[in-house]
Amino acid sequence: MIEFTIEVDASGLLCPLPLLRLKKALMVMESGDVVKVIATDPAAHLDFGVYIDQAGHELIELTKLSATQIFYIKKK
Repeated sequence: MIEFTIEVDASGLLCPLPLLRLKKALMVMESGDVVKVIATDPAAHLDFGVYIDQAGHELIELTKLSATQIFYIKKK
């Protein structure tokens, strides 16, 4: 199990809300902290992928369980 600092439950939210919740969580985190994001938006992995690449954060793990995606993202 991956240790995380903050959990963001964006279940039931559609683009761009999951990404906005992720950005809000990252703003209060320290460098090296990990955020766990739970999302059901089918496009979340695309939105998160582009943002993570552009911002320089690290996607540690992405797990897909049925319609749910669970992301672990390390802040740069």
